[in-house]
Amino acid sequence: MSTTDMNTALVVDEEELRYARAQKREKIAKWVLPVVVIALAIFLWDRLVVWNEIPHYILPGPGLVLKTLVQDWGMLSSALLVTLKITLAALAVAVIGGVGLAILFTQSRYFEMSFYPFAVILQVTPVVSIAPLIFIYVDNRLAALLLCAWIVAFFPILSNTTLGLNSTDHNLRDLYKIYGATRWQRLRYLQLPTALPYFLGGLRIAGGLSLIGAVVAEYVAGTGGIGSGLAFRILEAGYRLNIPRMFAALLLIAATGVVIFTAASLLSHALLHKWHESAIKRES
Repeated sequence: MSTTDMNTALVVDEEELRYARAQKREKIAKWVLPVVVIALAIFLWDRLVVWNEIPHYILPGPGLVLKTLVQDWGMLSSALLVTLKITLAALAVAVIGGVGLAILFTQSRYFEMSFYPFAVILQVTPVVSIAPLIFIYVDNRLAALLLCAWIVAFFPILSNTTLGLNSTDHNLRDLYKIYGATRWQRLRYLQLPTALPYFLGGLRIAGGLSLIGAVVAEYVAGTGGIGSGLAFRILEAGYRLNIPRMFAALLLIAATGVVIFTAASLLSHALLHKWHESAIKRES
């Protein structure tokens, strides 16, 4: 091997080594930095309460919030299950309805022109303003809560899936037509795989929105007793000036939202990482 070839190999090895080190640092920072920032925020919160001697009924410290979460776990966990049941049910109905309507929209242009404006109206109308009407007209409380959460979560699924179905390469569409593929075959083998990344993006958005819709609906309902969700527990704690319990319930809501988003992101990665550009890792 000549000296020039040896120098070139050394340069390549050094570049690969630098890239490997950069990748390692990035992987470590991906997990360490958020943990450090969150820990620093909690520490500053605790110090703010201690240094200013803020009463617990105004701003409890993180330790008291965690203690309250453990002490009231029986009450808060049952409320969490109620909110989670409404959230997941609304998300499931939003997925079924949103994907179904998106398919109908792409199959019939006239159907889309007729009904898409209604979906837009539902999206731009604040659920807080129509929730009281829903609770008046719908006798079943659980169905009313589910309807409110569904209204919030429905549109991202519909909009993203419709966009994905309409984003199919027109050259491939023409190729399917040339070979005599039926409308169902074009939908199954061409349009649905193309729309999958768009749908999964909408799913990540709709997951958080369904939780927001469920909490807002529980606020508007304002009913307690058996079957009360986390939103009612927050209202109840506010009336009793039990601020630590309010923070504990808020912590559970935030944690639930993070879990839903993480689950949707993992599902997206599992379905896309082998073939779609958005999920394939490439060397920079």
